[in-house]
Amino acid sequence: VQLVESGGGLVQPGGSLRLSCEASGFIFNKYTMIWVRQAPGKGLEWVSSQVGNGATTYYADSVRGRLRISRDNRKNTLYLQMNNLRPADTAVYYCAKPNVPFIIKKDPSDVQRGRGTPVTVSS
Repeated sequence: VQLVESGGGLVQPGGSLRLSCEASGFIFNKYTMIWVRQAPGKGLEWVSSQVGNGATTYYADSVRGRLRISRDNRKNTLYLQMNNLRPADTAVYYCAKPNVPFIIKKDPSDVQRGRGTPVTVSS
């Protein structure tokens, strides 16, 4: 399994970023895919999930309405469009895959993660 995130960087408050995650080594469309993040000095926080066929999405209250998860199953790629970013969104963002297919996953436990991409929101 390989998960490779990209798209992070430094952005001013109110700005936008689009994260990508290229997946390989498993049948992508069978898995709910997840974004989790880890802020400096804090534990992993679940951000968003999308089921395998893309029909249903879930968001943490802290990001709902500002972040949008999507996926392209033809390209085995997961995305996170991040709008109206806040300093509290500063973290390393990880793409993650549950250990079991077809389940709905809304927490950061029992998943495989990529190496992450850092996002810094600061003026």
